[in-house]
Amino acid sequence: MNRTNRVLVTGGAGFLGSHLCERLLREGCAVLCVDNYFTGSRDNIGPMLSNPRFEALRHDITFPLYVEVDQVYNLACPASPIHYQFDPVQTTKVSVHGALNMLGLAKRVRAPILQASTSEVYGDPQAHPQTEDYWGNVNPIGPRACYDEGKRCAETLFFDYRRQHGMPIKIARIFNTYGPRMSIGDGRVVSTFVVHALRGEPLTVYGNGDQTRSFCYVDDTIDGLVKLMNTPHEITGPINIGNTREVTIGELASMIIRLTGSKSRIIHKELPIDDPMRRQPDITRAGDILGWAPSTSFETGIQKTIRFFDRLLQSKRIPPIPASARAVQ
Repeated sequence: MNRTNRVLVTGGAGFLGSHLCERLLREGCAVLCVDNYFTGSRDNIGPMLSNPRFEALRHDITFPLYVEVDQVYNLACPASPIHYQFDPVQTTKVSVHGALNMLGLAKRVRAPILQASTSEVYGDPQAHPQTEDYWGNVNPIGPRACYDEGKRCAETLFFDYRRQHGMPIKIARIFNTYGPRMSIGDGRVVSTFVVHALRGEPLTVYGNGDQTRSFCYVDDTIDGLVKLMNTPHEITGPINIGNTREVTIGELASMIIRLTGSKSRIIHKELPIDDPMRRQPDITRAGDILGWAPSTSFETGIQKTIRFFDRLLQSKRIPPIPASARAVQ
């Protein structure tokens, strides 16, 4: 990559976005981080603010943005149900209007653009593991639809821009990612379990705990995104970016209790509506096209995540996770 490249990262102050900004800076890029700070945090980008090649701009991408850049990573969107269900209409607008605005920007400056899509486009899948040619099983009127269908519509827009305007697009379908800088109250299962275990509080498992997820450590996810962005223009995706190791929620809870040395107990509650029962990516395409596969073992990644939250809890007064922040499983 040319060291003079200027790269726009929307959602750049978020969990994934801040790690991507760091990676791009290490590669010599000039980075424009755009975020409205709804779920992002200045703490995530604080160490980068002194870097002369880093610029932070407060902006909501549901409004047009006029900047000159060489690449666009569109990561802006709340990714946890507690956040995206807070204002579902706005969540859909971010996915749809935001995609239109960023596609318009990329078209004007003739820059390749990568859409951070999601495994949620597969819904509660009837195919397992999920390959990129599976069309999904999504409830279009359910409480998760603002995110699921918003991301599906964004993919539609990206491919329509490709067909109509010859745009160099990239679509990554990201599976559950975890690691340092997850928000302490985002309701995601890894962060919630780790914080509760460190506090000695009960870990709530919904259903019998047999539902599965495939968790990918954040550094591996970012590596996949960067590799996809830097493929030739004819490579569009969608490409699954995730870890193929399938873990039950019950196993996850037990592992976190063991690794934290916690005395927390596990309690069970009723499984919520539209919660997918199984989730596992087929990453054959990522291996064949990108030469990519995750390299961080699950236990190693969880240990790094535990250390992050342990330092966070010890460094300042952290309020209790609200009862509404159900662990997303």
